[in-house]
Amino acid sequence: MIFLELFLIFLKLGAFTFGGGAAMMPFLEDEVVGRGWLTAEQFVDFVAISESTPGPFAVNIATYIGSIKGVEFGGNALWGILGAACATFGLVLPSFVIILLIARFYDKFKQSRLVSGAMKGLKPVSIGLIAAAVLSIGQVVLFPSGFAFSEFLSYNFITSLILFGAMFVLSIKKLHPILIVLFSGVAGVGLGFLEKLLV
Repeated sequence: MIFLELFLIFLKLGAFTFGGGAAMMPFLEDEVVGRGWLTAEQFVDFVAISESTPGPFAVNIATYIGSIKGVEFGGNALWGILGAACATFGLVLPSFVIILLIARFYDKFKQSRLVSGAMKGLKPVSIGLIAAAVLSIGQVVLFPSGFAFSEFLSYNFITSLILFGAMFVLSIKKLHPILIVLFSGVAGVGLGFLEKLLV
């Protein structure tokens, strides 16, 4: 049954992902793209939507993926509210239980060498997972047709690089993240219209 499958997949993701939503992306991509629920491009679209809408990234993307089977957007493959609830509940349940346990035994946890050692090991792993997500999503965005010299001259590559550079500079300049998201959305729409005029 798809609803139980959604719950168990996101339960596993919630239980074994450390470092926030960005760190879960490689695992999530493997699960949903590997099962054929979404194409790689649709997954990147879901990531962009989840990052630019209010709320935690992980909860947003679990809700989106749980509600619709992306490959069949044109068909009747909607999983709806029940699918969204199963995926979201599965994702947040492990964190909820773990935080309750930590809160209950906080004094013992903070003095534990085992816990502090585990945290030291998990921090670099989280950075590695985020880097893997950047590479995976970057490949889909910048090289949708695979690595070829012609891709470096494509409209998609050039505009994506310009947008990335502009947003990177704005983030270094400490522009508020909401403004960066709004600016990138407007710029993306404008560049999309420009592409239609040029083609």
